[in-house]
Amino acid sequence: MSLLSHLIQRRLKLAAPPTRDLVVERDLRVPMPDGVDLLADRWAPKGGGEGLPTAVFRSPYGRAGVVGTVMARPLAERGYQVLIQSTRGGFGSGGTFDPLRQEREDGLATLDWTVKQPWFGDAIVLFGMSYLGHSQWAVADRLPSQVKAMIPQVTESALTLEFLREDGMSLETPFGWGVLVATQELPLALLRRPAQAKKTARALHTLPLNQADIAALGHRSDYIQDILAHDAQSPRWTGFDHRDRVADVTVPVSSIGGWYDVFLPGQLRDFQVLQQAGRSARLTIGPWTHAEFNNVVIDEALEFGLPHARGEEPPHRAPVRLYVMGEDTWRDFASWPPSGYSARPFHLGAHGALSADQPEESAPDQYRYDPADPTPAVGGARLVKDCGRVDNSALEARADVLTYTTPALDEDVEVVGEVSAEIWFRSSLAHADVFVRLCDVDPDGRSHNICDGLTSLTDADELTCATVSLWPTAYRFKQGHRIRVQVSSGAFPRYARNPGTGEPLATATTLRAADQSVHHDPAHPSAIILPVRERR
Repeated sequence: MSLLSHLIQRRLKLAAPPTRDLVVERDLRVPMPDGVDLLADRWAPKGGGEGLPTAVFRSPYGRAGVVGTVMARPLAERGYQVLIQSTRGGFGSGGTFDPLRQEREDGLATLDWTVKQPWFGDAIVLFGMSYLGHSQWAVADRLPSQVKAMIPQVTESALTLEFLREDGMSLETPFGWGVLVATQELPLALLRRPAQAKKTARALHTLPLNQADIAALGHRSDYIQDILAHDAQSPRWTGFDHRDRVADVTVPVSSIGGWYDVFLPGQLRDFQVLQQAGRSARLTIGPWTHAEFNNVVIDEALEFGLPHARGEEPPHRAPVRLYVMGEDTWRDFASWPPSGYSARPFHLGAHGALSADQPEESAPDQYRYDPADPTPAVGGARLVKDCGRVDNSALEARADVLTYTTPALDEDVEVVGEVSAEIWFRSSLAHADVFVRLCDVDPDGRSHNICDGLTSLTDADELTCATVSLWPTAYRFKQGHRIRVQVSSGAFPRYARNPGTGEPLATATTLRAADQSVHHDPAHPSAIILPVRERR
């Protein structure tokens, strides 16, 4: 076992496996119906690997290095044989890489090929995170009988489309991913990555944005150009959306997500569809960001995937297991969102107050938003180094961020479920964004972000009630802490900055500053709506 594998398995806190003696068959050729061959590696115990359940991964990130160490090796040492395939157009596989579009046809052909191999037993478990999880949903409604379970992690069935909402375009994640897949096969790509990340961050300030890929890469990227020019409803994304397949999955599904993951809302939507369709499904959400490795994913492969592959029942547990932040403990629930929590508004008020009481008469609060000096993204659901839960002190000190805070709580307040806000808002410009963030302020005054969301308005020069969907959460505000809400007009570069002109984001070159006002009087009761645990 390599030093890297040893270090990662120590971090994953995995028990010593039954075997470390593995064989890897590399560059197996998997034919597609159009004549293209995709390459795959098979990992298995050196003795007795044939016939074991097969974990199938389909990856755009290659098959060697960390992909094999983190994903294949731990499973091949613990009861699986593992097939990792490079998706079309990358890392030796034939054809042209067209991100996310080709995974249904190629995935079905790969499963058909797998079950015909001499080393195959009688069971497949689909496994993998992010893009690798999306490729599971792409085939979920036409699985061969040999597939016994799916374990999608930090992913959803309509990957990319959530970023391209007309009412709030996420910029940093799809742009950064486009740069990643455009550069990952260059010589010394891993060593170049820190410098490339800095170059990409600078490129996001480019105007017009449709020149940013040249600034980051030195050439055009079709994927980046398309995410800038086409919203989620565009025909360009035909074949990306697999939401209609979720209800028709016929195998048990164990979904694993993180409270600070970029795909959390879509993953919870998929789980609710499975629940409503009466499918066998369970959900695990931890306090993680998108790229955190932990032993939960391996545990699920062993405790959920392997029993199903062997025709056995996995150990019983509740359908939903959530890490309740603040309390810092795992709790089990029967469903998502769980019962026993009621929507409770906390109203914004004068002098930065936040209260469960009805608002009183008060003048609106005002701030100036300048897209030339945009309100920065700090922590949260992102794919950068400084993501997740962070100190918000510097952000809250900015003049373009309003804060509203409760007094110190006289008892714990537990919040589990969907979070939203209704902000009565007016801008000096018709085009403006409303960003809302929920924070926990500890007794020492440190403010840490829990969840947030953004919506874009096109009639903001009229007094408007902006409805903002925040990330869902499970959080306990402890006695003595305070609940805080931030209101601003952006989180750049997580979200594209609103130029204020109404120009298309891809081609906008003019930035106009705006005077914003937030109203919180009885006729305009701005509030964050929290799912609060009911008294018993």
